[in-house]
Amino acid sequence: MLDTHIVSDMMRNPNGPAALRAKALSQATPDVLLQISVIVDCELQFGLQRKPNPRLSAAYERTTSNLTISALEPTVAPLYASLRATLAGVGMGLDANDALIAAHALALDATLVSADAAFARVPGLRLENWLD
Repeated sequence: MLDTHIVSDMMRNPNGPAALRAKALSQATPDVLLQISVIVDCELQFGLQRKPNPRLSAAYERTTSNLTISALEPTVAPLYASLRATLAGVGMGLDANDALIAAHALALDATLVSADAAFARVPGLRLENWLD
């Protein structure tokens, strides 16, 4: 599951490390599902609405056409609530959208691809950074 920062990078840099990694993974392992949470799609579309740009809109269409947009299932809600409560209880909050994205990845047993160090605070979340 790709986070907003990774997809944004793929949009801006179609020959960058994240885009090349996604392409290589898709070719080498066609059964691996490259996906984004609907929350990530909301963030991407918000960015496009906030600062309209035909080039970025075309990049969004090109990039997301190769990804599955996963809807939130009811199993995400208790994971989200538990995650937010746990992190807040130890003084390590995570913003609401990031907590939803993390809970969604956990619910799907997916590896989250992100360059955001905040996700490392999420217990049990598998992470990869394709921008290193």
